[in-house]
Amino acid sequence: MKKCRSIFKFQLRMFVSILAVVLMLSGCALELELGSPADTSSGSRQNEGRLRVIFLDVGQGASQLLISPSGKTMLIDAGNNDREQAMLDYLKEYGVNRLDIVIGTHPDADHIGGLDRVIDHVDIGEIYMPKIQANTKTFESLLLSIKNKGLKVKTAKAGLVLEWDEDVQVTMVAPVQTYDDKNNMSAVVKVVYGNTSYLLTGDAERQSEKDMIESGADLQADVMLIGHHGSKSSTTLSFLKKVAPQYGVIQVGENNYGHPTSTVLDRLSKQGIEVYRNDLHGTVEIASDGHTYRITTER
Repeated sequence: MKKCRSIFKFQLRMFVSILAVVLMLSGCALELELGSPADTSSGSRQNEGRLRVIFLDVGQGASQLLISPSGKTMLIDAGNNDREQAMLDYLKEYGVNRLDIVIGTHPDADHIGGLDRVIDHVDIGEIYMPKIQANTKTFESLLLSIKNKGLKVKTAKAGLVLEWDEDVQVTMVAPVQTYDDKNNMSAVVKVVYGNTSYLLTGDAERQSEKDMIESGADLQADVMLIGHHGSKSSTTLSFLKKVAPQYGVIQVGENNYGHPTSTVLDRLSKQGIEVYRNDLHGTVEIASDGHTYRITTER
């Protein structure tokens, strides 16, 4: 009897020891998942069957890096001129030496400012931009880099289906029409992977939002890039209800514009949307396995 008890106690101690090790290892895995983007880069080369949508922290600007389950890459915007080196550093950090698709949503400097350096230093597949120009050195510099690389710009407009990854559907839902306003000319991209979806809105404002709704396009998305850095000129209630996101990301940094506005923040809160911001959370990654999301923040 005593021998049986001794064996039982030994087995119990072994079980507790093994359980402690398992919990410790689980804690490490969780810590890595919630850590900085660099923490997951080594294991992401195969991407674990995930679509990674990374909202890069470029201060008061916007840039999204997408890496498909098969390793295809897409860059939407590249922050302001002062973020050129930061963009190259990000691409290196994520192991990107080729961009299969580049999209410049519209000619504002805080969206295309870093694209010229990216194009100069990285192998580029296709590039899309809306049919609107700007009389700025930033825009001219981008056009020169495109020309020097021997690239031909394809027109970004509603209705385009982009060939990217066979398991991921990428469509443009705006601009629906031609506008004088650069923000409303923003290319808006919807990305669908399995049962999960993202809507990346650039700086599209209320007129473009209204036209997207009236176009009949399927705008519903689980993850939404909140338009124009949280400006009250975008993210109207009717558009927000049409998209009905679960998560919202605001690409914003220190600024004098009052972005994001309390109006938009209140609207998002009332709709029960979980909000992530670059100025508060650093780079935000929302990865999907086609069914669920894994959210990683830098801080």
